[in-house]
Amino acid sequence: MSSASPLFDETRAQLGRLGLPVQDTALVEESPRTFDDGCHFRIEVPTVNSAQAAETLLSESRRRGFTINRVTETRGMYRHTARELRAYAELGEEYGAQILMSVGPRAAYDIGAGVQTPEGARIGYRLRGQEQIVRAIEDVKRGIEAGVRGFVVYDEGLLWVLHRLRTAGELPADIHLKVSAHCGHGNPSSAQMLEMLGANSFNPVRDLPLPMIAAIREAVSIPLDCHVDNPRLSGGFVRTYEAPEFVRAAAPVHLKTGNSALEGHGVSPTPCQLEDILRQVEIVTEFLDRHLPTARQSPATCPTPAVRQAPAIRQTPAGRRHAPVVG
Repeated sequence: MSSASPLFDETRAQLGRLGLPVQDTALVEESPRTFDDGCHFRIEVPTVNSAQAAETLLSESRRRGFTINRVTETRGMYRHTARELRAYAELGEEYGAQILMSVGPRAAYDIGAGVQTPEGARIGYRLRGQEQIVRAIEDVKRGIEAGVRGFVVYDEGLLWVLHRLRTAGELPADIHLKVSAHCGHGNPSSAQMLEMLGANSFNPVRDLPLPMIAAIREAVSIPLDCHVDNPRLSGGFVRTYEAPEFVRAAAPVHLKTGNSALEGHGVSPTPCQLEDILRQVEIVTEFLDRHLPTARQSPATCPTPAVRQAPAIRQTPAGRRHAPVVG
């Protein structure tokens, strides 16, 4: 990392002693980490709010020759039937993709009017009252019964409770807890806190520039989930040319792409929108092949989210980017 700014030396030194970066990374260096399979990135498609849409994306991506590693539902599990939850889980097994389902209870579905106001919207999807914590845990248990093992969490308190229940053996040890961008976290200190609370992956706010993302990577070892593009109602940006930079600076990273085809969150994609999602995923995959060919994408499996040190990613002639499937 480049030398720190000469301003605020004492505070920067104190942050360094806490294991935090002393500034946003001015000279973005290559991340030395990978997923536990030795690969640098995975493709995630968010806002896949029906099992039928998930099946279309996974089957078509396989037919067209590229891999979707993770599918994320965002409407909430209690908006789906038990049959639909089982269908999601079965699709994950069939196509070797991680399925993440969102906790259903959230402030926007609750009876409180505050979250519907411009000022109150800052609460995001967090939970109101202990009864909603109880219901959120029940929502996770219902998902587990249907075979779901990955959950999107929107409340730091719920994250902490789920992690403690998992550690105590009250919930399966293999459940994956992902912190949503809707929590509004975007700095290394917050990322480190979420990792300590039990997060298995973390989605920073969507509009962070590369130096800020690189600083977060310095602070935590869990995978980051970074938006390559986004619906119009949460920015509408398309950062396809930055996707290789995200991989270089933030590995292991899930590249979240495709939902720029949608107007907003919590919707069900139409057939035309699903086609646009697939096109965007294919474009991002092409850009990784073209501009960072030595970065490896995980194959279609559901490995655990552990990370390890890895050889450097270097700009070399194109070679095989997918790691071989073992077993």
